[in-house]
Amino acid sequence: MSFEIFLACAPGLEPLLLEEVRGKGFRRPRALPGGVAIEGGWPEVWRANLWVRGAGRVLARLESFRVVHLAQLDARARKVPWATVLRRDVPFRVEAVCAQSRLWHSGAVAQRIATAIRETVGAPEAAEAPVTVMARIERDLCTLSLDTSGEPLHKRGWKQAVNPAPLRETMASLFLLACGYRGTEPVLDPMCGAGTFVIEAAEIAARLNPGRLRGFAFEHLASFEAEAWARMRAVESRRDAPALCHGSDRDAGAVAMSEANAARAGVAAGTVFRQAVVSEAAPPSGPPGLVMVNPPYGTRLGDPGALRPLYQALGQVLRARFAGWRVGLVTAEPRLAQATGLPFLPPGPPVPHGGLRVTLWRTGTLG
Repeated sequence: MSFEIFLACAPGLEPLLLEEVRGKGFRRPRALPGGVAIEGGWPEVWRANLWVRGAGRVLARLESFRVVHLAQLDARARKVPWATVLRRDVPFRVEAVCAQSRLWHSGAVAQRIATAIRETVGAPEAAEAPVTVMARIERDLCTLSLDTSGEPLHKRGWKQAVNPAPLRETMASLFLLACGYRGTEPVLDPMCGAGTFVIEAAEIAARLNPGRLRGFAFEHLASFEAEAWARMRAVESRRDAPALCHGSDRDAGAVAMSEANAARAGVAAGTVFRQAVVSEAAPPSGPPGLVMVNPPYGTRLGDPGALRPLYQALGQVLRARFAGWRVGLVTAEPRLAQATGLPFLPPGPPVPHGGLRVTLWRTGTLG
C-alpha cells in the first residue's frame, strides 16, 4: 500500500526540509506550500516521524475528491475505508479548514465527516482524542488526512525546562542545516537560553533520531504493527561526536536549564555549558566551526533600540575572535542583524515563529 505522506513545516522552510528528506532516502520527495510530500506506506510514516528533524507534523493522505455540497460530502466520506486505519476502541476527532470553496462552514464539514466515521467504524468522538482526522477543502477539493504525529514533532521529549521565548527544535535543526552544519564541527551558542541549538547540534553529531524519546499518534491506528515498529525503533546509528557543542548564557538559571535538558536528551557528554556574558565569548580549542545564535529581538524580549548595543558587542566579539568560523543569527529585526557589522550573505525568507516573522542571517567563513 502506497500513498502520499505530507511532512509539514513553517512556510519559507520548504527547501531546507526537502534537502533533509532527500538526504534520508525517502521516495519521490517534492516541495509543496507548507511542507514536503513523499510516497510510501505505513513504515515510511513511522520512519518520517522517527527520523526527520525539520518536520512539525506528518500527515497520511487518505482520500481526495471534489465536493460542492454537504450531502455529497456525506456520501463520499462514507466510502472512505476508515476501518483500515481507525480502531473502533480509540477515540478520534475531526479538524476541518475551508478556503475558497462552496462548502465554507468548517464546523458543518467536520460534523458530517465525524458522523460518517462513527456510523461506519463505531469509534467514539472526543475533544481530547489521541487520533485526529484532518479535512481541508480548498477550491472545492476535499483532502482527508490522518495526523500520525500527535503532539507537534518539535516536542522531542527532553525539553522540560524552557526560557521565555524558545526556538522550536524543528526550526533550529533546519537553520543549522542552512548554515552547512552536518555534525562534524563544533557549534557555539553564546546566548543559549534553554540550549536548543546546542542540543540539536549535539544530537545531529551523535546521529540520534529526534523522535526516539516520545510516542506518536500512529501507535493508536489500526494499521500499527507493534513488533515492526519496535524493530525500527531499536536500530541505532549512534556515534561518538567528533566535536563538542558549546553553549553559554549570562543567566545561571539558563545554564542549569540547558544542562538538565542535555542530560535528558542523552547528549551531556557531547555538550559544554558555562555562565558568561557575550563579551566573554571565545572559540573553544580545536578546529573552527559554527556560531549559532538566537539573540533577544525587540518584539520578543525588549525594545529594538535598547538591544542595539548588545548586537554591536556580539558582532565585535565575533569579528575579533572567531576568524575561520561561520555565523548564523536569527532575528525578527533586520536593523539589529546589521548592527553586528558582520558580512552577512543575502538573508533567507522570513519564517513565521511565535506570532513574529524571523529571518536567518548567515556569513561565510570570517576572515
